[in-house]
Amino acid sequence: MMELAPCWHFTILISTLSVFEKRYQMPAVTIRNLSEAAHRALKLRAAHHGRSTEAEIRDILEAAVRPADRLRIGSALSALSREAGLTNQDFEALEQSRDRTPAAPMRLADET
Repeated sequence: MMELAPCWHFTILISTLSVFEKRYQMPAVTIRNLSEAAHRALKLRAAHHGRSTEAEIRDILEAAVRPADRLRIGSALSALSREAGLTNQDFEALEQSRDRTPAAPMRLADET
């Protein structure tokens, strides 16, 4: 069996990382025409919070588009279950009585 050169393994690793970076890259936003006063205020606010200006802008944007008081589906379903008086035992009973037979594939009218 032929030994592969160590550089081959390194090349594969770098190629894999490059594919990973391209596939899972975070989106970037460019803000143009920001006034000097706004930029200074952002830098000051970031320093006050002990983080970079970029991290501060990310935090501001996240808070603006994902407010803390937004409806969270898991919490809403949990509250609904509590209001209905459902318990874990109820869910276990439903799970045990559930039909586990796979659904038949749908047939279209023109199939024979």
